[in-house]
Amino acid sequence: MKQQHIALSSLLLSALIASGCSGYRPAPPAFHQGLEQPYVLGAGDRVRVTVFEQASLTNSYAVDQSGYISFPLVGAVPARGQTTKQVEKTLAEKLRQGYLRDPDVSVEVDQYRPIFVMGEVGAAGQYAYVPGLTVQKAVATAGGYTPRANQSDVDVTRDINGKVMTGRVPISDPLLPGDTIYIRERLF
Repeated sequence: MKQQHIALSSLLLSALIASGCSGYRPAPPAFHQGLEQPYVLGAGDRVRVTVFEQASLTNSYAVDQSGYISFPLVGAVPARGQTTKQVEKTLAEKLRQGYLRDPDVSVEVDQYRPIFVMGEVGAAGQYAYVPGLTVQKAVATAGGYTPRANQSDVDVTRDINGKVMTGRVPISDPLLPGDTIYIRERLF
């Protein structure tokens, strides 16, 4: 009876230790689906708006904290959660209302919102996002790993459709603008 109690205690202790080591959530399916969707704008992005034959309206505009760009003649235009094509359409509609007869508007991302790298890296902080950025490239930009860093996978926090999600991903995973990357300390 005593041996069964010891065996059961050992089994429970092993289970607790194992659960402590694997106490993370892998990235949910929606986490990677966001990579295949058209890019949606957010606060911190800058867009380049070109209104053909209207040089005074052509410029770069920042998406502010409330999710709008302030555009001459028409005022605040919603941009957060919109694609560049949707912003083009909205701007053209607003300009058509008494300002221009048939506006030809083009919108493209001029500068993406930054990413953030934290944890076991040489220089944690905020860094510029460039298309094609992976976790590994972001770590390199942040000064590389410290000697204590877990170099196999990382935790990435991402806003997906207004919902903040965190998932553990391999270092080869692509990043999106606004992602926060956390490099954990290795156990041994």
